[in-house]
Amino acid sequence: MIEELLPEPVVAVEAFGDEEARGAALYPEEEQLVARAVDKRRREFTSVRVCARRAMEKLGVPPGPVLSGECGAPVWPDGLTGTMTHCDGYRAAALARTPDLASLGIDAEPHGQLPDGVFESIALPTEQHRHRGLRAARPTVHWDRLLFSAKESVYKAWFPLTHARLNFSESDVEFFTEPGHGGRGRFHARLLAPGPKVDGVRLSAFEGRWLVGKGLMLTVVTVPHH
Repeated sequence: MIEELLPEPVVAVEAFGDEEARGAALYPEEEQLVARAVDKRRREFTSVRVCARRAMEKLGVPPGPVLSGECGAPVWPDGLTGTMTHCDGYRAAALARTPDLASLGIDAEPHGQLPDGVFESIALPTEQHRHRGLRAARPTVHWDRLLFSAKESVYKAWFPLTHARLNFSESDVEFFTEPGHGGRGRFHARLLAPGPKVDGVRLSAFEGRWLVGKGLMLTVVTVPHH
């Protein structure tokens, strides 16, 4: 699913569950990160890193450990930019070479409504206004959860470029549907904090794509070079 949303320089590997992680060994450095984790967390951690290693192989890069750096962001081998995501029943990793792409972020969520009160805490007034129109036009899509996912992807693409946090209130996301396809489209995320510089150009927005299917919703942000 995720490959439908990604441009050509990016490779991705996804898994619908943890079967491929059974028996997979972690690198010693990775093992230390989950030494005290509960079984569910350990399975998620392992399976998404199996995806990451296979993505490295697709790029022709020797697989290696994926550790956690600042604010829990994954640390990739030199020359790579990447992102990972997992939710119930789904894991994915996406990678690109840094000469081909400045940054990227992906997020997967179950296609369901957010818990009470969460939408109001993450959505700007402009987003809440647009949400009412989207919900009326296409009630089969849980736009509140899609907004959450899009903001997660925005943050994952933002952090490697800035090494700074980005609050939910610091991006204004507007969704667009693909003509003739109510379960897929793009989104525009206007940055309300000073944007990162890419090749000397300060960015004011990120562009993304979204997809709903198989009980999941996926969002992707890619940041090209200028």
